[in-house]
Amino acid sequence: MGVTRHPEAGDGKGAAMSLTVEELKSIGSPVVVDARGVSCPGPILAAKKQIGSVGVGGVMEVLATDSGTLKDIPAWSKKMGHDFLGSFEEAGAIHLFLRKN
Repeated sequence: MGVTRHPEAGDGKGAAMSLTVEELKSIGSPVVVDARGVSCPGPILAAKKQIGSVGVGGVMEVLATDSGTLKDIPAWSKKMGHDFLGSFEEAGAIHLFLRKN
């Protein structure tokens, strides 16, 4: 099980956080976007479509199998002003978390 850390400091608007796998797994009831088996740009388009259903301060989890998502979701989160919380890989899927601002 790998962990992708994003230690860059930020001002809370588009910041990249550095949560542990345990912290990410303990996030309660996030909106889940299942983009497994979909290649680029599918995961980012699915995330864009679902972010509207997340309240400010809410968390969205993106499930993906395309390794490009590890760069795309953090970059998109920052561009949109959301906080990228981190990611981990488990059971062949990449789990990426962001908090809507």
